[in-house]
Amino acid sequence: MSVFTRRALLATVAALSLAPSVGAVQAEDLKITIGYQTVVEPSKVPQADGAYEAATKASIDWRKFDSGADVIAAIASGAVDIGYVGSSPLAAAASRELPIETIFVVGLIGESEALVARNGAGIEKAADLAGKKVAVPFVSTTHYSLLAALKHNGVDPKSVEILNLRPPEIAAAWQRGDIDAAYVWDPALGQIKTSGKVVLDSAKVAEWGAPTFDAWIVRTDFAAKNPAAVRDFVKVTGAAYAEFLAKPEAWGKGSPQADKIARLTGAKVEDVPALLKGYVFPTLEDQASAKFLGGDTVKAVAATSAFLKEQGKIDAVQPDYSKYVTSKYVTEALASN
Repeated sequence: MSVFTRRALLATVAALSLAPSVGAVQAEDLKITIGYQTVVEPSKVPQADGAYEAATKASIDWRKFDSGADVIAAIASGAVDIGYVGSSPLAAAASRELPIETIFVVGLIGESEALVARNGAGIEKAADLAGKKVAVPFVSTTHYSLLAALKHNGVDPKSVEILNLRPPEIAAAWQRGDIDAAYVWDPALGQIKTSGKVVLDSAKVAEWGAPTFDAWIVRTDFAAKNPAAVRDFVKVTGAAYAEFLAKPEAWGKGSPQADKIARLTGAKVEDVPALLKGYVFPTLEDQASAKFLGGDTVKAVAATSAFLKEQGKIDAVQPDYSKYVTSKYVTEALASN
């Protein structure tokens, strides 16, 4: 045997001895691209800890987005597998028949999204917005809430100069003095509050009959090929919520949890406990119930779609939105606990 042949054989044997089994290769080959936003909520902790990678045995590319509309565009292009969106962009996407499923309701939005008026702008209530410049990310939950607030207060949206700006752009425009008010979430919300005042928040708009929520959605083709990974994603998310709900006081400003959330969202660590109170977080058991994925979420998507159609933001509504919401993965996650 020549030296070359012997070396080649030894190299091949060494490579084979170091190679993992076929099953391990298949598991490690799974790659998931997840689009997240800078919303303060419990699942940022397992994201920071690498718990999703451990549970799914996948390589995860976490991509930060500034709005749900951007997440939807990325999912539509196939660039994102699982994404974090608000109920308004979710409804718009479902109305356009994007192949998606809602797999986890993050929470009902309350004080975490708010309309803030600049000090001295002469805005004390929603009725004062006529003739003012108001910034909001279009087709977001805050856009939906703004339009609902205007309708409730009898203000013609055409009388308001509504500007389509993403949260970082809102913070910059506010700093320059270009806008009178903005409806947004943190960290931009916290920034503009320093020289403005809250006129109303999404908890109040919900009382007026237009509730909003955030959710995790998945591309249906990805879910069909990787159901176990979707189940495990939901399971990890549910575990984070259970931990928070069991002892929310342990997530105070000096806690490791608050620090991890602050690092991923850009929020001030001392603000994290209060921001967590801005949502109503459902447990994994709640998720599968008729109040959420088992029924009412479908109704909420349908109602939001009808409102968006009325406002001219989408062209048509679907006769049935049930295929865009599933309790399959939360049920399987509960069964595997």
